[in-house]
Amino acid sequence: MAEQMNTPEERRLEEDGRRQRNWKRWGPYLPERQWGTVREDYSADGTCWDYLPHDHARSRAYRWGEDGLLGITDRECRLCFAVALWNGRDPILKERLFGLTGPEGNHGEDVKECYFYLDATPTGSYLRALYKYPQREYPYAQLVEEGRRRGKRDAELELVDTGIFDDGRYFDVTVEYAKASPDDILIRVTVANRGPDAAPLHVLPSLWFRNTWSWGRTGEGYWPKPRLVRAGDGAIAAEHASLGRFRLAAEGGPGLLFTENETNVARLFGAPNGSPYVKDAFHEYVVHGRTDAVSADGPGTKAATHYILTLPAGGEATLHLRLTAETEAGGPPAGPEVDRVFADRMREADAFYARHIPATLGEGEQGVVRQAYASLLWSRKFFHYVVKDWLDGDPAQPPPPASRRSGRNADWRHLYNRDVLSLPDSWEYPWYAAWDLAFHMVPFARVDPTFAKEQLVLFTREWYMHPNGQLPAYEFAFSDVNPPVHAWSAWRLYKMTGPRGGRDRLFLERVFQKMCL
Repeated sequence: MAEQMNTPEERRLEEDGRRQRNWKRWGPYLPERQWGTVREDYSADGTCWDYLPHDHARSRAYRWGEDGLLGITDRECRLCFAVALWNGRDPILKERLFGLTGPEGNHGEDVKECYFYLDATPTGSYLRALYKYPQREYPYAQLVEEGRRRGKRDAELELVDTGIFDDGRYFDVTVEYAKASPDDILIRVTVANRGPDAAPLHVLPSLWFRNTWSWGRTGEGYWPKPRLVRAGDGAIAAEHASLGRFRLAAEGGPGLLFTENETNVARLFGAPNGSPYVKDAFHEYVVHGRTDAVSADGPGTKAATHYILTLPAGGEATLHLRLTAETEAGGPPAGPEVDRVFADRMREADAFYARHIPATLGEGEQGVVRQAYASLLWSRKFFHYVVKDWLDGDPAQPPPPASRRSGRNADWRHLYNRDVLSLPDSWEYPWYAAWDLAFHMVPFARVDPTFAKEQLVLFTREWYMHPNGQLPAYEFAFSDVNPPVHAWSAWRLYKMTGPRGGRDRLFLERVFQKMCL
């Protein structure tokens, strides 16, 4: 009888927990900011904000992760999907969120964008988020200059303060994902012109592989160079040694662009590129009209479908795509069946939250709680950091400065992170913090107790926890002391996730044993 009461989303969670169906393989795990992080910093003095700034991000292949705009990836961040945009005025293609670095902001790092997590289920069976993209030129320089000019006692200059959204001159870009099966993902991008005049917009739904082949390493987490090519039916075909074969089909037969997810060495370092196709090729093609920067058929490791829209005042356009494993009998990217799956997943999300949000709350309060859960679920991100390899450098790259061997995190050579983790903030703090995570798991346990318990146990494993018993604090200094709330969180989860006499004693014992070290 209890089984009959479970919602479809709860049944998906059960199937995933029993490893019957891999519902959590794909999710909103694509980071929002990889540039400016400690793990991408190979400088002598640890100035991570300066080593790989936003201006380099479009041109430099990341070593330890990826980032994108309201995107998804698999739990190992092998194949990534996100949307890129260009309004015809910006100096760069909008592939990732912009913000001020720690030294630039008068109150530290600060994302300067308007975006919202609107909905999410724990398995990612339905995801929805909104990005507000200005039609005027984005004020990159103004935001940086004003952030540096203002003092700590001054208010921050936010994007809305610049007047860029005045008269409604912006696009609402809503990105939705619905799973027809664990490896069959329907994608719907809805663009609405909120302005008083017709306005152009380039939309580039993009598919790419995280670069794991340029570092000269083999073994776990490193694979041979994969490939993306144009399929005979106009789809993008993806082949990866570990992930297998996938296809991205796009409605309407848009143009296809291919390049490599490899560093533009010529732009950044003044040396010849190993390939004519590099990471920032779509920026060069769309913004600067360089047709030689891209390939029309592949092969490559980064690809995009290219839509060029002109929306009338108040007008709206919807783009449909479908990312499917080759072994799945995936249907077309658009049509009645696709609409039905989206409607089903939205209805199932409603049913799931009706069981997990108190009915005693008012409608507005329930909406706040649901969007808070969406933010928690969207903040699960792939985090990769192997301290030993980071300190020693890679065989195929220049050796890092010797000073690093006795610098930041040198006492944490055992630490091996390659997991989907709950982050404090997907842009401003795109790294885990042990005590933040412990607090996050309390509300997480109400909607996905298995994930919550797995996260707390993971931080006590020998490839996370220091041999002296300390939990890793955060990437800026793993040895920093954090409030000791891990044990408290485990005790709360133990009591929350089962009735008296039927609680998960094994989980509590596993955490308790490590807390005694």
